[in-house]
Amino acid sequence: MFDEYLTRWALAPDGDPIVTETSSLLPVRWHGAPAILKIANIGEEKLGNRLMIWWDGEGAARVFAHHGDALLLERAVTTTTLADLARSGRDDEASRILCRVVAKLHAPREGAMPDVVPLPKWFAALEPASAMHGGLFARSAAAARDLLSAPQDVVVLHGDIHHGNVLDFGERGWLAIDPKGLIGERDFDYANIFCNPDHEIATAPNRFAQRLDVIAAEAQLDRRRLLKWILAWSGLSASWSIDDGTSPDTALAVAELAAGLLSRQDDHLLD
Repeated sequence: MFDEYLTRWALAPDGDPIVTETSSLLPVRWHGAPAILKIANIGEEKLGNRLMIWWDGEGAARVFAHHGDALLLERAVTTTTLADLARSGRDDEASRILCRVVAKLHAPREGAMPDVVPLPKWFAALEPASAMHGGLFARSAAAARDLLSAPQDVVVLHGDIHHGNVLDFGERGWLAIDPKGLIGERDFDYANIFCNPDHEIATAPNRFAQRLDVIAAEAQLDRRRLLKWILAWSGLSASWSIDDGTSPDTALAVAELAAGLLSRQDDHLLD
């Protein structure tokens, strides 16, 4: 599957391939520089490829070349990750880096916008979970309906911002990879940070509250509205996990934390 592009762009393989249902990746050398050859296998990844081209290396990995469903991308070669920072007592720093990358991705751009998926289309999957399971899923669905009925600051979204999708590119700084290609309220792109990088960190109440303060301040977000997006997103994520046969525990725990803080804020307003 890689041979056509190895020939087209005069690439030299530089590592083992990674092949999944969604995409096929091969580390390569392009004119001596480290790069990644990525071939999209599904529609979602093809949308993401077109978004990477549109971003043109601003806040995201640079696209050296593209053809059909394939991208030739610059490759991160440093070993430090945002998950490493979060696990070594530097979670505030990791959160601020993520916010700054998201801000670059959301900045206005010239040229025709690529095809993107409206955010309500994604959240449609939350309604069946709400009807089936009730409880926290119902609260998540209610939050989603409220937010989606009157979106604010609508932008093209990455759709999957987390500690593994923003990498250190050395002199080029921290840059995003693997977007989903959505459009909707900008606050949404910050919600998934709270479910990462692992269960222990994401579900620690004090860490959650600290992240909320840091991200709301850095990204200039309304704290209550951000909490509602976290509740909505984590409910949707949990519903997908159940459908896929994987554990929804982290997403549900994060939803519980968001719902708890929202309830306490409501009680405070009533006092």
